[in-house]
Amino acid sequence: MVGSFIFDAELRDNTGKGDARRLRRAGKVPAILYGGGEPLALLLDHNQVVKRLENEAVYSHILSIRFGEQEERVVLKDLQRHPARPIIMHMDFQRVNALEKIRMHVPLHFIHQETSIGVKKGGLVTHNMVDIEVVCLPDLLPEYIEVDLAGVDLGQVVRLSDLKVPEGVEIFALHGVEHDAIVAAIQPNRPTDIEPGAE
Repeated sequence: MVGSFIFDAELRDNTGKGDARRLRRAGKVPAILYGGGEPLALLLDHNQVVKRLENEAVYSHILSIRFGEQEERVVLKDLQRHPARPIIMHMDFQRVNALEKIRMHVPLHFIHQETSIGVKKGGLVTHNMVDIEVVCLPDLLPEYIEVDLAGVDLGQVVRLSDLKVPEGVEIFALHGVEHDAIVAAIQPNRPTDIEPGAE
């Protein structure tokens, strides 16, 4: 089963900086495909890329790249944008193997903010993270992770270990040297004796 997002590409022969500038002027996006085989230099259509990137799921989804008679399952690992103009400068794609785990950043979707206990008491929600890095097999990659704030009171926080992730999905930071970081908190709207993290 291929990814539901398809990028059409063509093989790129020349890889110099001057050639890349010429190709961008012609409406092309230089790209590299690596992992699990020979690295390939590719060209994508800029308009198609921009249209695909309108969907947040592209950044945390198994994609398909078609070039010639080939179609490969990939994930988007890096994206370079022009600092001042709406131009995609370069893209990095990584091949995926159904039997090998991958590390990917997936977005966080915060739910029940307005109806949470702390907000009803006048608190303000702060988001310390907008995404998290997960490890899983490609077919188990979630589109996003929900952060349920319904039961969070004033001064309380949500940590990485509080998140509910699908079976087979692990939060990378919880298995490494990083600590159990704060994802979100509900802080008082005015100074009080309540400190974030208090129970």
